[in-house]
Amino acid sequence: MIIKSSSYAVSAVKESQYPKDNLPEIALAGRSNVGKSSLINTLLKRKNLARTSSQPGKTQTLNFYMVNDDFYLVDVPGYGYAKVSQKKRQEFGEMIQDYLETRPNLKGLIILIDSRHEPTKDDIAMYNYAQYLNIPILVVCTKMDKIKKSQVNKVMSGLKSKLDLNYDHVTVLTFSSVTKLHVAELGDWIEDKISD
Repeated sequence: MIIKSSSYAVSAVKESQYPKDNLPEIALAGRSNVGKSSLINTLLKRKNLARTSSQPGKTQTLNFYMVNDDFYLVDVPGYGYAKVSQKKRQEFGEMIQDYLETRPNLKGLIILIDSRHEPTKDDIAMYNYAQYLNIPILVVCTKMDKIKKSQVNKVMSGLKSKLDLNYDHVTVLTFSSVTKLHVAELGDWIEDKISD
């Protein structure tokens, strides 16, 4: 995928605020601090388009980024962050659920998991929930530059032991925004899904 242009489009908390142009959308979900903003910036070759926050749990809206005037990347609020109140967490949950379950132009979901840790309860819940959405899923193991090469197999077997990856609609990629590992493959997956 060649990135010709990218820009921040809109932040939304409810359907009436979503873009109205019916372009395809790819959503990104993951725990707070898993590297969603870094992945967006790396993929789109921009430094600070998606703001990386020093405070996990700070993204509290769905953030839509227009790419190539062709499709949107949608950054959904990070889940599983302890400092966010229970009430807020429930609101995020409902906002994410409303978007994922009702958006007809959603073409795929990228679930980010920190490669330094086994998938958490929240990661597993998100992945299992995603199966009900009946859309293509890409599981991305982030921060691969932070683990030793000898640990890669351990990361993958930890992932397989926690998540049932034996579905036709699930793809797995390792990724690093530092070394640019599998950036091209990530772009190819997105391109494939938005052209379906």
